[in-house]
Amino acid sequence: MFERLITWFMAWGVPEPFAAVLAGSTGIVLVLLLAVLANLVTRRLILRGLTHVISRTRTKWDDALIERKVLDQIAHLAPALVVYLLAPLVLPGVEGLLPVVNSAVLIYIIIVAVLAIDAFLNATVDIYNTLEISRKIPIRNFVQFIKIAIYFVAAILVIAIILNKTPLYLLSGLGALTAVLILVFKDPILGFVAGIQLTANKMLAPGDWIEMPKYGADGEVMELTLTTVKVRNWDKTITTVPTYALITESFKNWRGMEESGGRRIKRAVNIDMNTIKFCDEEMIRRFSKIQYIAAYVEKKKKELAEFNKMLKVDLSSLANGRRMTNVGTFRAYVTAYLQNHPMINQEMTLMVRQLSPGPYGLPLEVYAFCKDKAWVNYERIQADIFDHILAVLPEFDLRVFQEPTGQDLRAWKMERAA
Repeated sequence: MFERLITWFMAWGVPEPFAAVLAGSTGIVLVLLLAVLANLVTRRLILRGLTHVISRTRTKWDDALIERKVLDQIAHLAPALVVYLLAPLVLPGVEGLLPVVNSAVLIYIIIVAVLAIDAFLNATVDIYNTLEISRKIPIRNFVQFIKIAIYFVAAILVIAIILNKTPLYLLSGLGALTAVLILVFKDPILGFVAGIQLTANKMLAPGDWIEMPKYGADGEVMELTLTTVKVRNWDKTITTVPTYALITESFKNWRGMEESGGRRIKRAVNIDMNTIKFCDEEMIRRFSKIQYIAAYVEKKKKELAEFNKMLKVDLSSLANGRRMTNVGTFRAYVTAYLQNHPMINQEMTLMVRQLSPGPYGLPLEVYAFCKDKAWVNYERIQADIFDHILAVLPEFDLRVFQEPTGQDLRAWKMERAA
């Protein structure tokens, strides 16, 4: 083509040296015009047509390709390919220009290809995140590691083109830089290994509620990346935790609770031990009128009466034999109350137990599981239960332990003065 242009210009009477220059300039202009035309055809016709077709399909995965502009990046290859293929035809006589043009076009193609692959990987992550399995096995950290590898290879290829050396020549010289590369990419390498362990062992996934006090993390995992884990705390702040820290240090994952049948209630009421006593007949009559424990009281009365009669216990002393206590009856009442509560899971552990007595009284702990695991609802149900427990305590002649306040001291002083 270059020779034909020279012949054509010479036929018009242009001297040979000027004909060669004009032929080269004309060839360059023609190639650029064809590159612009290829770009217009690719973007205005082909790309718009594909976008229109994809927008009308029912599948969602192809929409991710449009949103991430994968096809837009690929479209940038069209003018570059035109220049790369036609440049040898119009620039054979231009001294030293063809290698420079080819090298520049190759570098451009590599950069565009890397950006297209990057966009495709992003679209792949978006598509994968729509699947149910993505909650258990995230792939973002693996994709990020692949991106680093692709960019590294692209950088080697670009440097090889600039230096006019083979990539193998450059790779062979990287052996001496291994220690430096490990130091530079320490966090990505540690994060990649940690990500494999977290994913393989199903230790962490987006959406999990985790607690890691050392880093101030207490909330939902937003994103698991190559180097960091983003956690949205319940106060709406964002905490970032190094990925490898989740392997080297301990953290609490509440996923087991969320997948179970209930959320644990574990709270105690401290009872004033001065109010604990044996039940007399009047107290037993009152307790037998409480619906939740009426059957329990009658059964217990018969059981204790038979036991004391069998052993011929002298009931004139309260220390002899077995007797009902107000705290034991209250414990039975709370158990029955929880067994009849509609929001307590009866198939999971349910008990009301005494803890070791101490300077703050006798702790009576409720251990049960709420059916509703949503935080606000859970707290409301738990509060309702303890509202009732605290309010019903006086019915059993019991009192909650509470340290003396200024009002207590004033009342004592007034009583003493009177």
